[in-house]
Amino acid sequence: MRAATGNVVLVGGGHTHVQVIAAFGSRPEPGLTLTLVTDQLQSPYSGMLPGHVAGLYRHDEMHIDLVALAAATGTRLVHARATGVDSARKLILCEDRQPIAYDITSLNVGITPDLASIAGADVHGIAVKPIGSFLSRFEGLSGRGGPRRIAIVGNGAAGVELAFALKARLQDGQQAGTPCEIVLIGSGPVVEKLNPGIRRRVERALDRHGIERRDGLRVIGVEPNAVATACGQRFAADATLISTRAKVPPWLAATGLPLGPNGFIATRTTLQVSGETHLFAVGDCAEIIGHPREKAGVYAVRQGPVLARNIRRLWQGTTLEPHHPQADYLVLLGTGDGSAIGGRGRWLAFEGRWAWRLKDWIDRRFMARFTGR
Repeated sequence: MRAATGNVVLVGGGHTHVQVIAAFGSRPEPGLTLTLVTDQLQSPYSGMLPGHVAGLYRHDEMHIDLVALAAATGTRLVHARATGVDSARKLILCEDRQPIAYDITSLNVGITPDLASIAGADVHGIAVKPIGSFLSRFEGLSGRGGPRRIAIVGNGAAGVELAFALKARLQDGQQAGTPCEIVLIGSGPVVEKLNPGIRRRVERALDRHGIERRDGLRVIGVEPNAVATACGQRFAADATLISTRAKVPPWLAATGLPLGPNGFIATRTTLQVSGETHLFAVGDCAEIIGHPREKAGVYAVRQGPVLARNIRRLWQGTTLEPHHPQADYLVLLGTGDGSAIGGRGRWLAFEGRWAWRLKDWIDRRFMARFTGR
């Protein structure tokens, strides 16, 4: 028989969990209490990060205030860093405090950079994930004076958007006139996972903005003022940003929870961790077995309503809903100048100022659900 009351512990305030909090705030489940465990009291929205770097969004416009969200929805907030999961005893282990008991729990804790294959990257590089750490280091970077040569390691969509944004911020925008060179380095073609039409538009835009492209080069080392590649080439750089493969946080990897083929927490289509009933994992830290997808915020956003419904269903003792992530999605890459490049699927590609207005509208609409703006 089900207990009369229960505690749902949400570990991490990512894109998926903020939607669960909002859903239970607007329609509470009798007997259930929500507890949010997070070491960050402001949750960054990844879709607006390049716009913020470019100077188009203020810090508060791209962050969800978790203290305010918890207060508005009746969610208990525990400001602590999670350090482990004891699924046998249903406990979330935390740093410098007693474990937190749960009846149902979910992990939405993001990812950390996988820097093991790049010597010196952990010391001399600036990783884009987690976003909070990146922003604090970026402010120091953008405040420096004098000439700049910035290397970005990783030429996927995230690296490309960051290159456009940095160019706009450091040279074309708020600090116009300051010399700024940006080199974008990747082991394959630029945005190789996107369709040919998008790739061509991105390549033209990078050339138009004076951003140097170095494709087909594997970076093996980051030094204080240079980047080294496997073929022996070196590129001078005052700062090196890392936007490459990531992994689950070390504490999560140490829990012994099952990992999928790509090294993230393995889940079923119900978003439950493989072999577990009362433990979910969502967002970048998880992968749905049989449905491999790249790491993109859109997938975490789409999981929000499903997770909220499945937590209710698990508590009520009814059948959980499967989630099959879409095979492709609308891509919108800001170019830092009030325009964007976009597309979807194998062939659709477009660009223009209207595409940026569409991206801005989508992002602001998502944030308005949690900020009231």
